[in-house]
Amino acid sequence: MNPSEQWTWSSVYPAPAKLNLFLHVVGRRGDGYHLLQTLFRFVGYGDLLTFAPRDDGVVTLARPLPGVPPESDLTVRAARLLQAETGCRRGVEIRVEKRLPMGGGLGGGSSDAATVLLALNHLWRLGLPRRRLQEIGLALGADVPVFVFGRNAFAEGVGEELLPVDVPPAWYVVLEPPVEVPTVEIFRTPELRRDTPPIEAGVWTPGFGGNDLQVVAIARFPEVARHLQWLSRFAEARMTGSGACVFSSFEREDAARAVLAELPADMRGWVAPGLPEHPLAGLCS
Repeated sequence: MNPSEQWTWSSVYPAPAKLNLFLHVVGRRGDGYHLLQTLFRFVGYGDLLTFAPRDDGVVTLARPLPGVPPESDLTVRAARLLQAETGCRRGVEIRVEKRLPMGGGLGGGSSDAATVLLALNHLWRLGLPRRRLQEIGLALGADVPVFVFGRNAFAEGVGEELLPVDVPPAWYVVLEPPVEVPTVEIFRTPELRRDTPPIEAGVWTPGFGGNDLQVVAIARFPEVARHLQWLSRFAEARMTGSGACVFSSFEREDAARAVLAELPADMRGWVAPGLPEHPLAGLCS
């Protein structure tokens, strides 16, 4: 059976979280956008999406997120952009089971948008190649293309230049500090380091580098610092993206779950395996 044939209108479509195993700011373009180098790793935990066809061409969201107008929601924007780019007149109702926090650095909204592009390209039988979906995704946000790309990847530029990387198996403890970190604010901070020397992709090894945004985030959000400090008692801990979530890597599941079992009652976290590729990688070529 073709791998894509298992995915139907009745399927539940995953939108996995990502971790930035390292994140360096290596420069800044003339238009103000920061030049980054990072290693994106998908993990086996995230949001879940379902889709119901509509014959009126309308895109709707079954349960809008509190405080987010449906027209601003990345899932709705992704579906409407796909319609506009292809002339598709089909509609859809999107339902999102939101498990990833907003402003957590786990790529939740970007992952949701990518899953919409991948799923509807398949369900609407549009036949767009992966590269074209990545281009559409970039118009929605810098992190969307890597989720469409479907492979753990070394990323450069503003995050759109992607090179697949085989990442060793690992289990991750991820903690969710109860704060929402605004990415724009972190990047605007004067003290953010913007001159970390770039590396070649082949230089990367597990444990390499750090997160240049971390020192800025912990100075402004004490909860991020507190969660990092607690987790670092068990293994090296670092922040993902612009925060707020923090993580540590372990070789074995039992070791990761033993750490989670020690989690204080006022902290929230979970354990998940690293994935070799995005669960929907087979939906397009």
